[in-house]
Amino acid sequence: MKTYHAKPGEVEREWLLVDATDIPLGRLASEVASILRGKRKPQFTPHVDTGDFVIVVNAGKVKLTGNKMADKKQYRHTGFPGGLKEVSVGMLLAKRPARVIEHAVKGMLPKTTLGRAMNRKLKVYAGPTHPHSAQKPRQISLEG
Repeated sequence: MKTYHAKPGEVEREWLLVDATDIPLGRLASEVASILRGKRKPQFTPHVDTGDFVIVVNAGKVKLTGNKMADKKQYRHTGFPGGLKEVSVGMLLAKRPARVIEHAVKGMLPKTTLGRAMNRKLKVYAGPTHPHSAQKPRQISLEG
């Protein structure tokens, strides 16, 4: 019996729609990262991108527990000396809610070329609408 390895050309992708309303950020990010990697599929192969496209809507309504709105920080660097910038997640959620989910999911994907390809299949929108209706995404529910 031979072990099956998926080839990049034979991977079938589908579009999935996730509503982030009242789902804790970490639980949402781990489930979305698992879908992007393809770990829910029986033909999962670690060295091939077998994951599906994921559309996350209502990113501004994601839930953070405890004092994370004020205490949790996200960092970025401008590239110049002393250019480390920090912003609280509460402020970022108010200004750019999609960036909070993108950052959380990116941290749960592999830090390789394959991980960057997986991250490109994530589409996050702050409101309930998205421009991907032509792809006929299938709604899935994540328990919060």
